[in-house]
Amino acid sequence: MNLLVVGVSHRTAPVSLLERIAVRPDDLVLSGHVREAMVLSTCNRVEIVAAVNGFHGALAEIGGLLAAQAGMDVQDLAEHLTVSYDDEAVRHVFRVASGLDSMVVGEAQIQGQLRDAYARAADTVGSTLHELVQQALKTGKRVRTETRVDEAGRSVVTAALELGLAQSGITPRRGLVVGTGAMGRLALATLRRAGIGELMVAGRTPERIAADHEAVAVPLSELHDALDEVDVVVSATASPGEVITRVPARRMLILDLAVPRDVDPAVADAPGVTLIDMTRLGAALTDSATDVAAADAIVAEEVDGYLRWLRASVIAPTVATLRNRAEDLVGTELAALRRRRPELTEDQRADVARTVRRVVRQLLHQPTVRVRELAAGPDGDRYASLIRELFDPEYNTNGIKRALDLH
Repeated sequence: MNLLVVGVSHRTAPVSLLERIAVRPDDLVLSGHVREAMVLSTCNRVEIVAAVNGFHGALAEIGGLLAAQAGMDVQDLAEHLTVSYDDEAVRHVFRVASGLDSMVVGEAQIQGQLRDAYARAADTVGSTLHELVQQALKTGKRVRTETRVDEAGRSVVTAALELGLAQSGITPRRGLVVGTGAMGRLALATLRRAGIGELMVAGRTPERIAADHEAVAVPLSELHDALDEVDVVVSATASPGEVITRVPARRMLILDLAVPRDVDPAVADAPGVTLIDMTRLGAALTDSATDVAAADAIVAEEVDGYLRWLRASVIAPTVATLRNRAEDLVGTELAALRRRRPELTEDQRADVARTVRRVVRQLLHQPTVRVRELAAGPDGDRYASLIRELFDPEYNTNGIKRALDLH
């Protein structure tokens, strides 16, 4: 099984393109090329992470899906795509989980977004991507614990707020958050830490999040009325269309952190309004982390660990096949012995069976232990093929041959 990551991010595509690619887990179709898949979609990336059987066929299928979502020809989309395969795919996912590939280096929101992506792909994720995600989350935790990247990194909300306050020059006293998801909760907490005492939150069901953050719940039907009462707005919904299309003409800071955008860009033309969206934020940010090298060293270590697991997982079905083959042969010989020597007692037959099975286990133990060790090293996948060639490549039980042939 091979790993493949295909997608677009803030590094390769404008926000206008990111907005057009909204892939849902239901859009993923597993095939002979794509065996497992999940969609990692955030405010600055849309990537499909997949376990595949072959590079070219899987790339064509995934690239076609992304192009269809974007309403573009595959060749036109290709210049914006990032493609990572095998070792580089693992490294990419681990760097993403560590906040090293984020617009704001070191931001921790990506951990929750990765967990959410994994949960949404329950029907299309198997053991390979399960282990990949778990190890990526572990890597992200190590990076935040053992380096200063997390200290240098800010959340997207914090970065946008700092930029907006600097550009607008306002001192906000009342704030409104539009959206009740993870980003909305983060926005409420960020505005509270910034000293904004009066907060409102708007959404379809804002009551619970409002209670958690001592804010006033506002139904979406009253959103535009609420805009008249606040100085700063953070909008981060999952709406496919714009939710703020007009604002009062007065001094106001609006942070649009949604992809696709929540706020009509024409709002920025209203007198006194400062609009910070993902395009403006991306242009203003630079990587400021001072400990990225140490974080990348942790990523490299964890990537090696995952690749060892992946190579060992390839050999496991082969070893199981070999042991099953040996057990079948023992059973066949014991049955033949019963026919040849009917005079043996049941105790005698049991002694013979125990002896034969013990000898077979001892003969297989060292080779199977050693092949697992070799499989965990570089080029380890060739040992599975070698064992199949040595010990009857046509042998198959419970679909094992199909699984082996995936590599």
